[in-house]
Amino acid sequence: MPILRTFAAVAAALAVAWPAPPPAAPVRPVTNDYFGKKLVDPYQYFEHLKSPEVQTYFREQANYTNAVLSKLGPGRETLRRDIARLADAGASVNVVASVAGTIFYVERPPSANDARLMLRGADGKPRLLLDPDAFGKATGSKAHLSISGVLPSPDGRYVAVGLVPGGAETETHTRILDTATATVLPEDFPRTWQGATAWSADGKTLFYNQLPLLQPGETENDRELRSLVFRHTLGGTGADVAVFGIGVDPNVPFVPTDFPAVTISPAAPYAFGVIAHGVQNEQTIYVAPAAAVVAGGQIPWRKVADVDDDVVSFDVKGSTLYLLSHKGASRYAVLALDLEQSGATAANAAVAVPPSEVVIQQISVASDGLYVRGILGGLASLRKLPFASHGPPGAVTSIALPFAGTLQAFVTDPLASGAVFDLVSWTKPSLIYALAANGEIANTGLRKAPDIDTSRYASIEVKARSADGTLVPVSIVMRRGTKLDGSNPAYLEAYGAYGFDIDPYFLGASFAWLDQGGIWAVAHVRGGGEFGEAWHQAGKGPTKQHTIDDAIAAARYLIANKYTTSAHLAIEGTSAGGIMVGGAITQHPELFAGALDVVGLTDELRTEVADPNGAANVPEFGSSKTPDGFKSVYAMDAYQHIVNGRNYPAVMAVTGINDPRVAPWQPAKFVARLQAASASGRPVLLRVDYDAGHGLLAASRAQEVALLTDEFSFLLWQCDSPLFAGIPTHIVPGKSGAR
Repeated sequence: MPILRTFAAVAAALAVAWPAPPPAAPVRPVTNDYFGKKLVDPYQYFEHLKSPEVQTYFREQANYTNAVLSKLGPGRETLRRDIARLADAGASVNVVASVAGTIFYVERPPSANDARLMLRGADGKPRLLLDPDAFGKATGSKAHLSISGVLPSPDGRYVAVGLVPGGAETETHTRILDTATATVLPEDFPRTWQGATAWSADGKTLFYNQLPLLQPGETENDRELRSLVFRHTLGGTGADVAVFGIGVDPNVPFVPTDFPAVTISPAAPYAFGVIAHGVQNEQTIYVAPAAAVVAGGQIPWRKVADVDDDVVSFDVKGSTLYLLSHKGASRYAVLALDLEQSGATAANAAVAVPPSEVVIQQISVASDGLYVRGILGGLASLRKLPFASHGPPGAVTSIALPFAGTLQAFVTDPLASGAVFDLVSWTKPSLIYALAANGEIANTGLRKAPDIDTSRYASIEVKARSADGTLVPVSIVMRRGTKLDGSNPAYLEAYGAYGFDIDPYFLGASFAWLDQGGIWAVAHVRGGGEFGEAWHQAGKGPTKQHTIDDAIAAARYLIANKYTTSAHLAIEGTSAGGIMVGGAITQHPELFAGALDVVGLTDELRTEVADPNGAANVPEFGSSKTPDGFKSVYAMDAYQHIVNGRNYPAVMAVTGINDPRVAPWQPAKFVARLQAASASGRPVLLRVDYDAGHGLLAASRAQEVALLTDEFSFLLWQCDSPLFAGIPTHIVPGKSGAR
């Protein structure tokens, strides 16, 4: 058998004729002076995305990537079939709201290309509200439409829906549907990236955030600045009026990168003006009588919380404002503030739920209490503060969940008791439950368990010791009975930014990796929020190296404990995770066979000045315009740390041409530099989707299957999986190559 396999491998290798690579991108050095340190950027001209030359580069790279992947033979088709089967094993259902006895959810049935907006009323029967694919065809959309930003009115009569064309979030249109008839109303609000933010309590007035039209002399870098919140009365004929944002009220200061929102709860007589300062989690919050905001005229906004109060979210019941804050509480506490008291602010709020070992992630008002969602040791925690008690902190009660996992979605109606939530784990598919006021939990049946035999898989939790001695949690999922002999292809995922954590999720179509004998690992690196704000701060700005060190520690743990070896190990980072993956492969290329840089931040030094979303990210990563900020940003810039002649692993960078969050020039520059510098002979590819934006956001089912197929094929090929036996991992154009 080994002899036959050897002959088969040789025959397969001889049959591979790699396509000729596209011409190397011209080097046009630009020297930038950062406080006396001169740095050369050979591909800075890529930042002019509309340049015909740059567009040609993208087309040629995309064609080359497709041509290389097409040479991977039957193994790639096997993966595609497995991924498609797993993706179609059950409907995808995401609950977005529960109001007036009606659950609104987004559902993509098996084999369907796009998700549809559905509702289930008191009669228990599901009903279709909007099929974006059909709506797009009826309205002549040239790009596929996807749903985002669903917001029903308090009485459930209307629902505002964001429709994203081809993943271009800045081009989102918000439409309004009459839920009784599923009719789309004439109103059309363009450039509503974050969509509708609030309805008035009577459901007759809508508030939405809108990006400005670019003025003469402005560039794409100005597109996401100076957005405003407008008020719209249903059926009104006059122009909508700005009620919150830069230049609206001299007593409410804004800077161009601030993002304004207005929220209103039907359970309180107040409206709240919220200022998000770029990507910073801490908010500035103003309050005013809801009647004044709905009616128009001069609005008496009053500040109740500022950035220094460390408030990241809030909810309201009557005159009591509940604030989620990490002020003096790294894992967060809930504060309560009586808005009827003169001069009441977050600074003099009382503690309603004190800090504990639980990291509080969300607070949500229902008629029967304040629900407090969090995580403890990576697993979901759910507690409730009954409104009837208003007693000491001991009044908070814990709610037992159906199984140990993660609450992916948790929604309440402030006018009704209980909640609806989505519970999931690494090996248990997500199910949607209804929680009653008395604590009883029932499966809603909105999502059926997929037809996947999950008994074959198991997950474990371990800890890897990072460079400074910090123990970093690592979640590992694999098939039962997998031998730990170092031969398994391993997929290592990490993120580490904004205080976002990677909680357990159901692998679904990604089980295809495990079914090829693979290991799936998630490193909960610093910069995330797994252990609260202190964990976030330990991987933010000047401490960003910890994020990279933690991922490296996880890689070394997998190797040391024989889950895999460096010849079979792949690493992936998405979006801000591009800093992690870029740092990992430039600092320790010897540890990895392959890497995925998915819509990744890999040229952070230029992000602030050349990426439309860059200035908003300064609070998280730092500013290249200050000496200290430059040091931080330069240290995390993978593009600037690529060295000629090093043996880098295989890399595939992924971008969507409509991406507003990480401009496509970032992965393109990274690829061009790696192609010119790497001496390993392993492929460096750029995958481009011309009908997509930021990764899988607003992607269709076909796009998801195609992307996962390409990613897994690329990595399993480079990790020497038997599925691609005989296909050389190193490319020599026109020849079979050599291992």
